[in-house]
Amino acid sequence: MTFEIKDRDAAGRLCKFKTKHGTITTPTLLPVINPNKQIITAKEMKQLFQTEIVITNSYIIKKDEKLKQKALKNGVHKLIEFDGPIMTDSGTFQSYVYGDLNIDPIDIVKFQRDIGSDIGTILDVFGTPKQTKKQAQHSIQETIKRAKLSHKIKKNMLLATTVQGSIYPDLRKTCAEKLSELESDFFPIGGVVPIMENQRYTDLVRIILASKKGLNPSKPVHLFGAGHPLIFPLAVALGCDLFDSSAYAKYAQDERMIFSWGTEKLEDLTELPCHCPICTNTTSNELKKMHQNEKTRQIAKHNLYVSFSEIKKIRNAIRQGTLWELVERRATANPHLQESLKVLKTIDNKKWLEQFEPITKNKALFYTGNHTIHRPIIYRLHKRLQKNYIFYNKNTIVLPEGKKPYQKHYAEEIAAILNQYQTNIIINSHLGPAPIELDEFYPFAQSITPKEIDKETQNFLDQVFKEFTKNTKIIKWQNKQNGKQKHEINIDLQKIMAIADMQFQNRSSKSLFKGKIKLVKSKKTGKIRNIYANSEHILSMRASDGKFTLKIHGARLLHKTLKKPKLRVTISKDAEPFILEGKSVFAKFILECDDELRPYDECLIVNEKDELLGVGRTLMNRQEMLAFTNGMAVKTRETI
Repeated sequence: MTFEIKDRDAAGRLCKFKTKHGTITTPTLLPVINPNKQIITAKEMKQLFQTEIVITNSYIIKKDEKLKQKALKNGVHKLIEFDGPIMTDSGTFQSYVYGDLNIDPIDIVKFQRDIGSDIGTILDVFGTPKQTKKQAQHSIQETIKRAKLSHKIKKNMLLATTVQGSIYPDLRKTCAEKLSELESDFFPIGGVVPIMENQRYTDLVRIILASKKGLNPSKPVHLFGAGHPLIFPLAVALGCDLFDSSAYAKYAQDERMIFSWGTEKLEDLTELPCHCPICTNTTSNELKKMHQNEKTRQIAKHNLYVSFSEIKKIRNAIRQGTLWELVERRATANPHLQESLKVLKTIDNKKWLEQFEPITKNKALFYTGNHTIHRPIIYRLHKRLQKNYIFYNKNTIVLPEGKKPYQKHYAEEIAAILNQYQTNIIINSHLGPAPIELDEFYPFAQSITPKEIDKETQNFLDQVFKEFTKNTKIIKWQNKQNGKQKHEINIDLQKIMAIADMQFQNRSSKSLFKGKIKLVKSKKTGKIRNIYANSEHILSMRASDGKFTLKIHGARLLHKTLKKPKLRVTISKDAEPFILEGKSVFAKFILECDDELRPYDECLIVNEKDELLGVGRTLMNRQEMLAFTNGMAVKTRETI
């Protein structure tokens, strides 16, 4: 098995997951195939929806003697006529629904192995929401015991060990940690169907977060029984990679149609509010008049078209860096889902999510409402402002939100202010306090907000602003035009110093900007593009996000003055020759990493002796670099 990150946003990731029967792109959906009753065959699913992986139930196959013998003789792939990867479930959910079915936990894993399942699942103990904590503890102890025994007999089959723990976050995290110690191949999060059926999305968010915090980040995570696209964006943003859906068929049998915003009964629809092939070629009246079997089949197809369409939207959002916006927009469709986003506003959860958040995005940040200000990237921005920004003067003048970039919009006012005062200038922006030197720094310039923001966001920002400016004196400025600027302030130097301190942290500006500094600006825009120190090219400034690309001479300056492990990714001796040739750093060769580095950060590549080898851009955080054994972790840019 290989599992590699190819792109990312929020805590979501777009990955390639390689199995015996093919490679899967995640996030993705596994339609459930009932071997006794296939409304849509697995073969059709591959043709219609480009389905890469399906899931079927080994318990159902095993209890039917005819299916059992056919599966043992020819394999599960021939049984359901699907040549791609197949995951099999063990009967845990059936045990929950129908009571004790007398399934042997080891025998069912052996059966999955023997019928050629690509991914087999342990028979875990389903943790219901009504369990007491003591009952939930007993359930996870039994689940872990079964996982250990199942590992011994799985052979070449990938084994999915399910995280249980009812509604108790601490038990979920403990269970996840114990299963991670077994080095399982695949991690479903189980016991959530009754929670989703009752729209207890706040509990669902807590369960996913607690499980993810305890899991090895290098393995796929499957949210068991999550078949409705309404929750796909949020679950992916929290780190889930796969979902399975039997809902497409169950809802169809009840004449319910799935949409991204919820579910509608066919009888309530006078028109079909969808552009999938079913809805564009059929009217609601025609659908209602169909024979029951054909009606069920057509609705099931519609349900899968909508579900896979949402998966594609999520993948595009990951590539574009707009996943949180999709999450927030989808949440407005359901009050319970919107309520669940409050869980993400706690400091502990922001802090955990921030580790996985890329430092920049491909598109501007869009304000969608009162959840936007709590995104991990804005949490990071506020923390770095508080920790790393240096006020150059004792006094500060505050200007209100305006057009971007602020320095251009307020050019006349800035000149007038500097004519009267030697002062800091801060914009009271809708994302938080924005020092004028950082007006091009992502996401200040790369954001779109309304003229008036919601009261909750404003109250939150008032507290952020108060904390940020507590050690400076706010002075009132009266707009008086008194001619030429009196105070000589090198705003360009302040800009590059502020950006370096925010981006590289640890007062990095002192290391970088020594001696004779030369700035090269764009003739077209007048913006800084390249920076030289003592005739050496140390930095380039990106127009897209107002951040620096680190050059090898700049890396030398930082390496010399910043103590290990700051900004460093340490690689093994075996990888050293390849890095010096300009090859990128793969995760399996990484020994250590600065825990403050984030995805897409600039970094120093060093060997075990802390000798500088090169400079690059990270694709993972420390936790991931030390866990993954596949895939690129750092894109090397320059070497010594």
